[in-house]
Formats: sequence, structure tokens, C-alpha cells
Amino acid sequence: MLRQQLEQQEIMIIPGVFDALSARVAAQHNFPALYMSGFAVAASLIGEPDIGLVTATEMVTRAGQIVAAAGDVPVIADGDNGHGGVFNVERLVRHYEQVGVACIQLEDQVIPKRCGHMENKEVVSRADAVKKVSAAVAARRSKDFLVMARTDARATHDLNEALNRADDFLSAGADILFVEAPQSMEEMRTIAERFKGVPLVANMVEDGKTPELSPAELSALGYKILLRPVSALLTVAETLNRTYQQLDNQGNLNETPRYTFNQVTSLLGLPEYLERD
Repeated sequence: MLRQQLEQQEIMIIPGVFDALSARVAAQHNFPALYMSGFAVAASLIGEPDIGLVTATEMVTRAGQIVAAAGDVPVIADGDNGHGGVFNVERLVRHYEQVGVACIQLEDQVIPKRCGHMENKEVVSRADAVKKVSAAVAARRSKDFLVMARTDARATHDLNEALNRADDFLSAGADILFVEAPQSMEEMRTIAERFKGVPLVANMVEDGKTPELSPAELSALGYKILLRPVSALLTVAETLNRTYQQLDNQGNLNETPRYTFNQVTSLLGLPEYLERD
């Protein structure tokens, strides 16, 4: 269970996934959990930026597909801002829990939201943000379903407001704290010292606003989760572009490393299906 893993000493490296195939590939490795990234789902599902265009229904459907493909590996699912008010948060929590998600991430942005490392974000009032976290905690059926509470107030206000919101989220029952986009090592250290003993997320986004630190550095500061939400998606996008470019120019992929057809069918479980058949 994810809650038990959080009690262990070592830092948890959790990669972003965005569909059943990426989840199935990631689950072959030794990650303690997988993270369904809203940014990556928006890109892969509808080919659009992460600006609140994906619906709650689409996120729940995709979460269920990822959970099924991940097998025994717990899945943390991005819940954005709950896709509405307090009642929407309650409904999203219930649906995520029903499809087997282990943890929901909720943030305090307005509707529509933006990716945490984009400019011109806005957040709701602190009181409204706390209401959503409280609603999520109250709506879950099991305490093994965790609530990760994220604040984007560092960008809209300052670090102190982000810290105060995180304090209130913790008082409201949040299991994991996620202070998005600190802009220096000093700010990251301040967050970690303020919340010693609390599971903290460090969001490592390529070309993002937060300094990119190693697992050892983050662990030494006191962070528990090293999130790499879009690393796989960025690699896949580059590979797709290179593949289609070579097909357009040459008509083949003789120089491109890739799985064989049989390797993919094996990954997808075809041998087991054929044996049962």
C-alpha cells in the first residue's frame, strides 16, 4: 500500500504515466508508485495543453485504464482543482477510489487551471482551498486512499502564503503536501524544515521553475517523493516526431532503435492469452 511505502526511509521516485501502455511499461520496473499526470493526459488524450480542457469523466476513465495496466503498483492520479466545487471534489474522490486509484492530487487553482510551471496562474481563496481538501478527506471510504494537497500560491502570492496554505491543508487531513514550483534551493529547504516528518513532494519538471536535484539531494533535504511527471511524455513526443520524420524522408526506420513487433505483443500479454485460448 502507498501509505506503508511512505513510512519507509528511502525517497520514492515516481514517474508520470498517461495511458495504459505507458503504465504497463513503467510497472515492469521497480517504481513504488505511478503518477497519472494531467499535463500528460491532456497531451496524449486530446492533443491540447494542460489548461483545464480535460473533463473529470475523461480523467476517471483514463485513471481506470492506468490502474488496470499497472497491476499491483499503486497509482496517484492528478485531480487538478477537483473540476468544480466541493461537491465535484467529493464525486471525483469517490470515482477515483472506485476505479482503484491509491491517491488523488488536488490543487488550489481557479477554474480553468494551468500547468503548475506555466505563467499567469490564479488560486482560489485559502478558505475555499481548505474546504476542498476537507471534502476530499471526508469523501473517501478508506483511509488507505490518500489525499495529496497541492498549493500553487508560491507563484501567485509568495512562499509564506504557500506555507500557510500547506499548514491548513495538513490540519484539514491531507496525507501528502505538495508546494508547487519553489524557485530556489533555499525555498525548498524552507519548505522541508517547516514540514519535517510530513511526506513532501518535489516536482522535477524539465525546463520548470524548480531547481533539478538528485534523489540523494532531495532525500537529504527531507523530501519523500521525487515526481517526474512529464519526463516519459517528452521522450515519447520526441520519438514520435523523429519516427514520422524518418518515415516521411526515407520510407523506413532502419536507423531507429525500437521494440520488435514480438516484443510489444509479449509486453501486452499475448502469449498468456494464446495459452488460455
